[in-house]
Amino acid sequence: MNRQLLGSTSAFALIVSLAGCASPPISLSKPPAVPDSLKVPAGQVLSQAFRATGIQIYECRQNKDDAQKHEWVFKAPEATLLDNAGNKVGKHYEGPTWESNDGSKVVGEVKGKDNGPDPAAIPWLLLSAKSVTGKGIFSETQSIQRLYTTAGKAPAAECTAKLKGAEERVPYTATYYFYTAAK
Repeated sequence: MNRQLLGSTSAFALIVSLAGCASPPISLSKPPAVPDSLKVPAGQVLSQAFRATGIQIYECRQNKDDAQKHEWVFKAPEATLLDNAGNKVGKHYEGPTWESNDGSKVVGEVKGKDNGPDPAAIPWLLLSAKSVTGKGIFSETQSIQRLYTTAGKAPAAECTAKLKGAEERVPYTATYYFYTAAK
């Protein structure tokens, strides 16, 4: 298990390093081109965009339909949100929740999904704001897109009854786009 953790840590360091080098600055001048299933509702405009580097947490659980089988189930993300200069502007965690350093938060709910161009990466998503709190950059968010993902898929290792309850932390990166009502 320690060897596996060391491998995950090394892979995460590589992903973070490559994401920082290979990613062009995020532009707020126009929204990214996305499939129809990920388009935000009319009347919303792009307000913020941040890169995320972190992990997707999976837990080995008993299959709901077949008690003899076990599977890796997504539990929560843990990521740092970074601006174009690489400064930490917030965090992303269970909920899914995005929390800014200014204390504002948005909790999202998945509304659309697309596998994206990379079969080795977690899907691209469209989320709507279920709730917002605080005064700050996330306080008026209505929609969120998760795009340009790398890695983060469930572990390839077998999930068995012996591993029930075990967690695996899989590195990932993404860019999150936040939309507010047009003014």
